[in-house]
Amino acid sequence: MSNVPGTGDQADTLRQLARNAKQNRMDHVPSFGLVDQQGIRVISVTSGKGGVGKSNVVSNLAIALSAQGKKVLLIDADLGLGNLDVLLGLSPVYNLNHVLNGEKSILDILIDGPAGIKIIPAGSGVQELTSLRQHEKLKLLDELDTLEEQFDVLIVDTEAGISENVTYFTVAAQEIFVVVTPEPTSITDAYALIKLLATRYAEHHFKVLVNMAKDSEDALEVFRKLANVAGRFLDISLDYLGCVVKDEKVVEAVKRQKAVTELFPDSDAAHCYTTIAKRVIENKRQTRIKGNIQFFFRRMLDGVGGS
Repeated sequence: MSNVPGTGDQADTLRQLARNAKQNRMDHVPSFGLVDQQGIRVISVTSGKGGVGKSNVVSNLAIALSAQGKKVLLIDADLGLGNLDVLLGLSPVYNLNHVLNGEKSILDILIDGPAGIKIIPAGSGVQELTSLRQHEKLKLLDELDTLEEQFDVLIVDTEAGISENVTYFTVAAQEIFVVVTPEPTSITDAYALIKLLATRYAEHHFKVLVNMAKDSEDALEVFRKLANVAGRFLDISLDYLGCVVKDEKVVEAVKRQKAVTELFPDSDAAHCYTTIAKRVIENKRQTRIKGNIQFFFRRMLDGVGGS
C-alpha cells in the first residue's frame, strides 16, 4: 500500500488533540464512549467534483462488502442530487424527515437494497439537523442507538465538492474515501477537497479510489499525481485503496437501474469492487477510530463541519 511521507505519531497526536478540543465543545448532547475495533465502521465517500461515479462506487462497494459477509448500511447524504435509490431502482416512501417530525422511527424508514444492504433515504431532512432542538437531537440519537449493533459498516454517500454538508459528514466519519478519475480536473478538485479537510478540519488520513481507469497502471499514475502534490504541500497520508476499470457493463447496469456487481458479477468492474471490498476488510485493524454511529451523528448535529 502506498503512502505519502510526512505523517506519524506526532501528526496523530495533534489530530487527536484537535478532536478532543472539538469534542469538549459538544455540550448539547450527552457523551458516549468511543468504539473499539468491534464497533460499527463509519466511512464517508466523497469527491472533489461531480461526474466521477461516486454514488455508483458507494452502491457497488456496499454490495461487494455484503457479499463478503458484512452487514452494510448506506445513507444518501447528497442533498442536491441524491440518487442512490434511482441507481438501485428503489422507491422509498419515507425518509429522514419523517423521523425528525416524529412520524416514523429510524427502523421504519430503512429500505432494503440488493444483497441485503440497507439504506437510509436522507432527503432534505439532513439540512435541518443542525437546527434541531435539544430534545429532538436526543430523540434522534436514541433512535440511532437501535442501529449500532445491527450493522458492521455505515457508508455515507456525500455530495461532491466542498460544501458545508460535505464537511458535516466527512469530518464526523472514521474513514474518508476520496473518489477520483483520470481526468485532470478531477485530480485537481480532489486535491482541493483534501487540502480543505486537512488545513481547516485537521484531517490527515485519506484513502483514494480511482474510478473509470483504463487499467491498473493508469489508476496508479492518477494516484501518484495526487500523492506527489499532496506530499509537497500537505502533512497528510494518502493510501491507495484500488481502482475500478472503465467497463461498458457499468453503463448497461446504470441504464437498467441495477448495480453492476449485482447484474454482471463476472464483469471486470465487479471483480474490481470485490478486490477493493476485501482490501477494506483487511485494513480494518488500521482504522483510526473516532467514534460510533451516535458520535458520527452527534458531530453532525452540532455542525462540526460548518464554516
